Amino acid sequence: MVDGSILSLLAAAGFVGALGVAIKYFGMVRLIAGHDSDRVTDEEGLADFVGTNTLYVAGLLALVAVVEYAEPLGGSDLVWIVFVVAVFGLTVRMIRGARRYERPA
Repeated sequence: MVDGSILSLLAAAGFVGALGVAIKYFGMVRLIAGHDSDRVTDEEGLADFVGTNTLYVAGLLALVAVVEYAEPLGGSDLVWIVFVVAVFGLTVRMIRGARRYERPA
């Protein structure tokens, strides 16, 4: 049976995935927090990089939903710890990697 938490995870995955598609494939870099078009040297590269990483986060959300649904080990603490560490790592990667596409201040 699918409960509310799994539906919430799938809805979040859909939302984050839509943001990733909008950034990566439609070049909507204005959706990126802290975006300053005056400092960006390669908007297409930035959109591709950040959009791809955003899609990774959406994939992680969907994967957590599947694991929560299947509950192979009965406990989900490890799944959530891995998820938080992975999202934190991707966030750091996005912040540091996005600097490649900006002029120095």
